[in-house]
Amino acid sequence: MAIIYQEKERIFTLETLHTTYQMKADSRGELLHLYYGKKASGNLDYLLPFFDRSFSGNPGDAGNDRTYSLDVLTLEYPTLGVGDYRSAALDIENSDGTECVDLRYYSHEIKKGKYALRGLPAVFADEEEAQTLSVLLKDSVNGVQVELLYGVLESEDIITRAAVISNEGTDAVTIQKAASACLDFLHGEYDLISFYGRHAMERNVQRAPIRHGAFSIGSRRGASSHQYNPGVILAGKNTTEEQGSCYGLLFVYSGNFSCEAEKDQFDQTRVLMGLQSDYFHYPLNPGESFTVPETILCFSDQGLGALSRRYHDCIRNHICRGKYAHGERPLLLNSWEAAYFDFTGETIVNLASEAKELGVDMVVMDDGWFGKRDNDDSGLGDWQVNKQKLGMSLKELVGKVNDLGVRFGIWMEPEMVSEDSDLYRAHPDWALRFPGRTPVRGRNQLVLDFSREDVREAVFTQVCQVLDSGNIEYLKWDMNRSLADFASAKGVPGKVAYDYVLGLYDFLEKLTARYPDLLIEGCSGGGGRFDAGMLYYTPQIWCSDNTDAADRVFIQYGTSFFYPACTVGAHVSAVPNHQTGREVSLKTRGIVAMAGTFGYELNPALLSETEKEEVREQVRTFRKVEGLVRNGDYYRLSDPYEEAFAAWAFVSKEKDRALLSVVMMKKHGNAPVSYVRMKGLLPEAEYENTLDSRVYSGSALMEAGIPLPLEMGEYRGYQVEFWRRQT
Repeated sequence: MAIIYQEKERIFTLETLHTTYQMKADSRGELLHLYYGKKASGNLDYLLPFFDRSFSGNPGDAGNDRTYSLDVLTLEYPTLGVGDYRSAALDIENSDGTECVDLRYYSHEIKKGKYALRGLPAVFADEEEAQTLSVLLKDSVNGVQVELLYGVLESEDIITRAAVISNEGTDAVTIQKAASACLDFLHGEYDLISFYGRHAMERNVQRAPIRHGAFSIGSRRGASSHQYNPGVILAGKNTTEEQGSCYGLLFVYSGNFSCEAEKDQFDQTRVLMGLQSDYFHYPLNPGESFTVPETILCFSDQGLGALSRRYHDCIRNHICRGKYAHGERPLLLNSWEAAYFDFTGETIVNLASEAKELGVDMVVMDDGWFGKRDNDDSGLGDWQVNKQKLGMSLKELVGKVNDLGVRFGIWMEPEMVSEDSDLYRAHPDWALRFPGRTPVRGRNQLVLDFSREDVREAVFTQVCQVLDSGNIEYLKWDMNRSLADFASAKGVPGKVAYDYVLGLYDFLEKLTARYPDLLIEGCSGGGGRFDAGMLYYTPQIWCSDNTDAADRVFIQYGTSFFYPACTVGAHVSAVPNHQTGREVSLKTRGIVAMAGTFGYELNPALLSETEKEEVREQVRTFRKVEGLVRNGDYYRLSDPYEEAFAAWAFVSKEKDRALLSVVMMKKHGNAPVSYVRMKGLLPEAEYENTLDSRVYSGSALMEAGIPLPLEMGEYRGYQVEFWRRQT
């Protein structure tokens, strides 16, 4: 059994294949956290310290017992106002203005299968794959109760956490802060690995020690953001890719979030993952409830690489849904960097013809096909084809592309509106804005109030009319600005940030139900909303607007810590690169893009015949390795921030096949030879490479490695397959 309850001791133990998670409801009803880590047997409540800590206060029902303090004990769901002065998971403002909620254990239930969350994405699993623990906590004074939900996927080493907050009292309360997961550690020295960035340079890796005081990352931008990703890793000081202990926390949510890490006065460490408290003041009337989005927890005692591979499997198998969750994706050519806004229908047909010649499956018509849209100053919200610009209807265009044997995809930005649009002129109140103030603009556009059902329904109707007008098989869903005006013409200001995201999820749920064969790729200026919440609806996300292969090495490296390659939108673009001006060889650009969904972001007509043949060879190569990239285990073989080269590998689950990719990142005169060591192979097996048929033992490839060529030129790329020999 994955979940065990000891009634006498009131101890809950959650077991996965390699980990143990344990907590206890003590005699006062406090839910205390005991342990999370490598599998351990027995009751671990002996670990809790009970000392008189003087200035750490004692709850009223502790009487004269000065050794019992919530300021010292490790807690499963800490709250504000009960004598715990560390960061709280929950802050409730009561009707009288006080901020206090005192939650005590009331009951629990253990069920087969994995819980679901109303209106929110969450890990899913069959009844035989998971168990659910529900623990009900109650405040006897204000009537607030919290249902803590734990999903245990035993064979996957995954534990999920969520919380449902309900008001069962007689007066309204307001949620000021809410997290879904708290991890309290009694001892240990930890680093926090987080992923920061900016538009066109997302998910850079930052590792810093957790010191006394609080460290936080998060987003106030209405989306999970380019600036910080909603996933962090708590790692031991000596933890590396292959050794040491580490914990992951990944928030399944696409809006404002907060992660806090804190070492307290007694060297205990607390990490919280939940909703951002800024712009969040959520009223709960009697009888109402509120769901805090899910956090996916995972532990590895075999280093960061094993942790990443467990998250990759979880996302592939228990987050991504639909036809393309495990299915082969189309290899596409996007029109954006090929033509920007300057195109007609014939331009797209010509791109499709060129794509066909190169072996590419699909052409995607990006921004500029609708309304009055020749630049980014107008037209958003008017999702009707501009026949004058295209010179034909959308149905005719799709038909011409399909007649070439090429599939058709389209770009849309349904959450946004231009002030210069028919939609805005008819419904200016549909845009988010503070009353009496000029709205904040981004990319000269405003944000539609997706917290409102009437707004969503009107946009949904337009989107469906477009998708119904032809054989459209792919939709790139974009969002090209951050939210700022968190106020709704029909809503409570403190609810808008959260309700907006739920509205987005509602829209996407209806869209995927209506078009089950439609491949949707998420995008927010590239990687500004690259999170597990969006992957529940869109099985791939445009990783970054930066298509420069050298920069993409770093962006995709950081992305790999939580997200599998099959979710990473990656394309080969033209040189000089449109974002950096850098020139990188076509070979290297192809190798980097093959660590994702793979496609092209250029005008093939501008390629030389030699380059076109190289593209055809890339297409043939990717078709051979696509299944391995999509389903194989991913290994980071170097740290591009520290080493002269970036190297990564995909290894089949059966360990009979591997794809090694390398890019030389630093070039110096008379340089030493670099050696790359493989991972994930069978040591005793023999592997033959596809370049010169040389045979190596798995142990030699992993322990001694192979030398990289000393060649002139920057950003040289190398790629080789290994096949296990049958003996």
